[in-house]
Amino acid sequence: MSDVATATKPKKQPWYRSLFVQVLMGIALGIATGVFFPTFSHHLGPLGEGFIKLIKMIVAPLIFLVIVTGIAKVGSMKALGSIGVKALLWFTAGTTCALALGLLIANVVHPGSGLNVDPATLDTTALDQKTQGGHLPGGVEFVMNIIPTSVFDAFAQNNLLQVLLFAILFGVALASFSESAPPILMDVIDQALHVIFRIVGYIMYLAPLGAFGAMAFTVGNYGAGSLKSFGMLILACYGAAIIFIVVLSLVVWAITGLNAWKFIKYCREEFMLALGTGSSEAVMPRIIKKLDNAGCDRAVVGLVIPTGYSFNLDGAAIYLSLAMIFLAQAVGVDLGFGQQLAIMGILILSSKGMAGVPGSAFVALSATAAAIGAFPVAAVALLLGADRLMDSMRVFTNLLGNCLATFVVANWEGLLDKDKMRAVLDGKITPDDPDDVAAHPHPGGEQHGDAMDSVAIKPAPAALPTTSTTEQVASQNV
Repeated sequence: MSDVATATKPKKQPWYRSLFVQVLMGIALGIATGVFFPTFSHHLGPLGEGFIKLIKMIVAPLIFLVIVTGIAKVGSMKALGSIGVKALLWFTAGTTCALALGLLIANVVHPGSGLNVDPATLDTTALDQKTQGGHLPGGVEFVMNIIPTSVFDAFAQNNLLQVLLFAILFGVALASFSESAPPILMDVIDQALHVIFRIVGYIMYLAPLGAFGAMAFTVGNYGAGSLKSFGMLILACYGAAIIFIVVLSLVVWAITGLNAWKFIKYCREEFMLALGTGSSEAVMPRIIKKLDNAGCDRAVVGLVIPTGYSFNLDGAAIYLSLAMIFLAQAVGVDLGFGQQLAIMGILILSSKGMAGVPGSAFVALSATAAAIGAFPVAAVALLLGADRLMDSMRVFTNLLGNCLATFVVANWEGLLDKDKMRAVLDGKITPDDPDDVAAHPHPGGEQHGDAMDSVAIKPAPAALPTTSTTEQVASQNV
């Protein structure tokens, strides 16, 4: 059997059936509704929240199934450890660079200069409600929190790191029985993955509605007034994010040969949906599948993406460091080099424990301000009006950073199929619809229904090169 299954050219769908177009229309209508009907838009928040909750509903079982099937293929704890260590090293380097860039931009632009805010005049009631008494866990507490009270509790609480730990143990144990155990269990897991992605497909029909509701609520509540008041801070944050993305893309291109712009175009529906809903979790299932389709090994994708959601928050890092300098400038405090270095050190540690903490950005800023002692913690309340306007920057940068990290780690491990990556991103291969898949063999000849690797070649003058790592593919529309 050939490595690549050639299929008839899929029918081209009408433009209005494209998810990208539908989400874009939802966002545009949401902005218009928020601007012209701000009072009514206050009631539309549940549309976006409901859509995100539907996605979160299936994230934990998806992560479990993806990791188990990936580990079953790798079959080595040593290989998994190597993937994890390299991912954490990349995450630490990326976060440190993002924090340093935020500090640099803040010192050049001075977004808070001239505001002359008196912290004593700020009402911190809304800040207390935002954080809900949350705190960033210490080192020992963070590690202990990764161990679930029970397996069922990890899934019930949707704690991705706890699910990740159990999935790794389950996958390694399953791989150890690969020689003696019947393949029926692996087939069941593969078919369960098919079912999960089919559920994702059903939920994605509501994506335009979710984007509409989330955007209308955001614009109606935090629109033009906040934009005018925090214009320099917003411009500084988005400008720093653009610089970071460009530099990161060049570094990743030098390491892997990946064209980041082509990758963004390949995942344009996911990025647009993440921007519209203000949540990168809303697109995690589709991103996981698209990365696998683009040549990244499933074990790498399954480990790097969920871990990155906790450890690789590049966009949040840019915002936190920039916001700290903004607050100091706003209350008339001049932070010295030593204090700014201390801020970066504190944020490097605190940013790793932000996931799952209510109002995590405000908790991290409050904790850092208290540790530095240069200005009152109450000054953090100044950012309540601007924080939501930073979500688009944070979500896009966090999501892209995690995707690029996956390519880098896969390349370092020799688990990146570059022929497949280039073919998919160049349009020579039409990837599957991320929500509907067909079974085909894994590399190496072991037969399983693979819910994430199917792609179909468009008719082209030159055929895709056949390699030992290229997987059989089947026809499907995006």
